[in-house]
Amino acid sequence: MGNDVTMTIDGMTVTVPYGTTIRAAATMAGHPVPTLCWHEHLAPANACRACVVEVEGSRTLVAACSREVEPGMVVRTTSERVQRARRVVAELLASASDASLAPSLEALCRDTGAHPENWGGATWHQPVRDDNGLYVRDYAKCILCYRCVEACGDQAQNTFAISVAGRGFHAHIDAGWDRAMPESDCVFCGNCVAVCPTGALIDRTEWTLRQNGQWDDAAITTTDTVCGYCGVGCGLTLHVLDNRIVKVTSPPDHPVTHGMLCVKGRYAYQYVQQEEAAGED
Repeated sequence: MGNDVTMTIDGMTVTVPYGTTIRAAATMAGHPVPTLCWHEHLAPANACRACVVEVEGSRTLVAACSREVEPGMVVRTTSERVQRARRVVAELLASASDASLAPSLEALCRDTGAHPENWGGATWHQPVRDDNGLYVRDYAKCILCYRCVEACGDQAQNTFAISVAGRGFHAHIDAGWDRAMPESDCVFCGNCVAVCPTGALIDRTEWTLRQNGQWDDAAITTTDTVCGYCGVGCGLTLHVLDNRIVKVTSPPDHPVTHGMLCVKGRYAYQYVQQEEAAGED
């Protein structure tokens, strides 16, 4: 079959379509590799290096999220060298950021036996950027995965309101000259929030409830519906706590949205919860 590639993953012979990434091939083979910056609807950023694997004949470890398979390629996803590299990545990220809302990073630390305290716990403490009514920026949780920048750019929203500013230890996500979001080009679609894996970007309602100790994942129920603001047919998932909508998302596999929404679909739900005044027609 000319369009297929046969290769080996952890001793298992695997045949996958040409153009498949090592990450996807490993998942097909039942040997998934961890990811942090990878997102199913965004181009690989190659930023976190959590997905590195060992390829026979390669001098360095390679990023499985972007490297495509080749005929005869021999890949090891859990070798000692790979595990050591992932452990260091996990330790560096978890020591420099608040991972309390980052389940993927916590899982990487747990699975690799990482000890972030080995690096002194030098979390980059930054003030919470609370400058608009829809979402909050808590950059102490940011791991610079670039997902938000990609979602705001030509891969989803095409607004280009945010980018990475600074270099080295001073690199950070910025709306341009340290501006508040209402002063930037942001259209408040919240797609950056939707793809953030660490809670560095978080909906205001959720952030407020968490600050007050009132957010309870176990008590939240979800209901799927269709947005009624226009005729596009975007799918919505309503997250309900104590009989009130506290968050709106869209399923990543929805054929219309692919998890992305506009400002109305994601945030304009308060009218549902407004009781009519007594005697009002």
